[in-house]
Amino acid sequence: MGKTIILNINKEDYHLKIEDNELLLDVIREKAGLTGTKHGCGTGECGACTVLIDGVPVNSCIYLAIRAEGKKIVTIEGLSNGDTLHPLQQAFINNAAVQCGYCGPGMLLSAKALLDINPDPTEAEIREGIAGNICRCSGYVKIVKAIDEAAKVIADERSESGNGI
Repeated sequence: MGKTIILNINKEDYHLKIEDNELLLDVIREKAGLTGTKHGCGTGECGACTVLIDGVPVNSCIYLAIRAEGKKIVTIEGLSNGDTLHPLQQAFINNAAVQCGYCGPGMLLSAKALLDINPDPTEAEIREGIAGNICRCSGYVKIVKAIDEAAKVIADERSESGNGI
């Protein structure tokens, strides 16, 4: 049967026909064509599918797409500003924070949500902020360092411009 909904993903409206039981992850990947969000465990445990909904990290593999109508969704594709990487993305590159890259999109979005509410987190707060994201390749040291570096870059940019990112 299905119904058409409008999902605002990365500041763009998508008119999508969905079924009531379709998961946001599948709709984002298959119907919106944004494949940066990864399918990991399918049970909301690994964080590979993390997207931001109204600024809050959500496991899209267990979130019904219909619940996201009227909300602002950000996927990894929406983190950069055109060809300009977000400071988190650049810091992850600078610190070789991701090895296989599978956890990267979800990890970056969880880190963004953390820095949006806590622009100067401690190491413990960073670790808590990414606790819902599992990286099977690293010991998290480089990831934590990258998030800390990005926090400093963002703070510097805000103080120079007087604007938020």
